[in-house]
Amino acid sequence: MAEQTEALGVASGVPGEPFGGASSVPGEPLTCLHSPRPTRLGEGRRGLLAWAVAALVALVLIGVAGALLAPVAARTDFAQANLAPTLEHPFGTDWMGRDMLARTLAGLATSLGVGIVAACASSVIAFVLAAVAALGGEAADAVVSWVIDLVMGIPHIVLLVLVSYALGRGATGVMVGIALTHWPSLARVLRAEILQLKAAPFFSASRAIGVSSLRLVATHVVPHVLPQYLVGLVLLFPHAILHEASITFLGFGLSPEQPAIGVILSEAMGYLTAGSWWLAVFPGLALLGTVLLFDRLGSALRALVTPQEVQR
Repeated sequence: MAEQTEALGVASGVPGEPFGGASSVPGEPLTCLHSPRPTRLGEGRRGLLAWAVAALVALVLIGVAGALLAPVAARTDFAQANLAPTLEHPFGTDWMGRDMLARTLAGLATSLGVGIVAACASSVIAFVLAAVAALGGEAADAVVSWVIDLVMGIPHIVLLVLVSYALGRGATGVMVGIALTHWPSLARVLRAEILQLKAAPFFSASRAIGVSSLRLVATHVVPHVLPQYLVGLVLLFPHAILHEASITFLGFGLSPEQPAIGVILSEAMGYLTAGSWWLAVFPGLALLGTVLLFDRLGSALRALVTPQEVQR
């Protein structure tokens, strides 16, 4: 018995202590004295989950507040035009007396709506093309890879402006343009995941017994790539929102009648020289904060679905 205990101690690196420092007092249960990693892993996951929930709640509140304040954002009062930030108007007012806080929240709600629709459409395109490339044979893989390289070789903003302008601009043109230009990176990730799944023995066995490709996608591919798909979908939102604001600012996106951050920033450029700095500063900071919230949400979800990335 003593020889077995000594052997266990040597294997664990701690002479005389079995299993790396577990208590061996007679009559007491074995307890591990050197296992802080599971605790840190659990604490890290709880912290990441809290960050993800907080970011999601904040984004939902921004969208709801913007939708509710849309009528207030359109209300004009020329008697209160170009007012600096005050308690009554925390973000000040514009040249038509409209409250900039209400306009900013309404603009963020519009940008969130456009970004969500465009990002969802782009992620579906990425999944379909990734599945075709991974499961359709060498010819399909070569064609999809060539299309991915082609789209990634053109700057996003240039291709987005061309697509939006060709479709008559507006919300539809912006959403279609974002959907057609933001899928390549996610498609590459999903293609690699599906190829890894395709090499598994059970996948080959399913094909050997005659299971159809559609059923394989529904029963094996979708559950396997769902975590990566959701993370990629969330990380598409900040790109979609920023690019929507960019082309709207340049005049190729949403119409001036729609409340959007790009419209607000574009209109504010003509009043900065007159000292109305709040017309651009607060909407710009609000846009930056929203993008950072999406980025934090995506990073937290990516760490949650990839346990080895959780270090604290």
